[in-house]
Amino acid sequence: MNFPSKLVENAVTQLSSLPGIGKKSALRLVLHMLNQEKQNINQFGNSFIDLINNINYCSECYSISDQEICEICSDHKRDRSTICVVEDIRVMMAVENTLQFKGIYHVLGGLISPMDGIGPSDIKVEELVQKVQNGEVKEIIFALSTTMEGDTTNFYLFRRLKDINIKISSIARGIAIGDELEYTDEITLGTAISSRLPYENSLSK
Repeated sequence: MNFPSKLVENAVTQLSSLPGIGKKSALRLVLHMLNQEKQNINQFGNSFIDLINNINYCSECYSISDQEICEICSDHKRDRSTICVVEDIRVMMAVENTLQFKGIYHVLGGLISPMDGIGPSDIKVEELVQKVQNGEVKEIIFALSTTMEGDTTNFYLFRRLKDINIKISSIARGIAIGDELEYTDEITLGTAISSRLPYENSLSK
């Protein structure tokens, strides 16, 4: 693709590095921005600079937050004895949007995937174990995608937590095998959370 300007080429290259955006789509977006007011584009760019420079990760659940402790963890109305374990912020948002869960979360920051070189030490496993060992937690809910990586992570977490006197649950399998939870509709996901089952039940199948 030939560009009339190095500035345009650089902008297209940067945009096309984002997931799901090819060079043609990036070029269309760049040309659209060139037709906007400079003030609007400055605000657009500054929002990302502000994001990178000022975003925090909650010191309790490891979700993205504007403060040291996120709004959910600092909400005294939440049930702190129940923790929903999720892969990332997208799944946490999906679960939260169901309005069916009143506990708190633990964001792992990924899933165990030997093929991709991701092991237990690369995600927030030890932090979860320490949180449970503090004694306040009564139930852990595994809300991980029903993929090979999700099931591997579930099983590893179960082995690490099974000797602690807590209830370990897994979301109901109304969700198809292989589904990513972030793309599951809110009604189905809400039902899966409400109808959760003891994790041991899934091991016997």
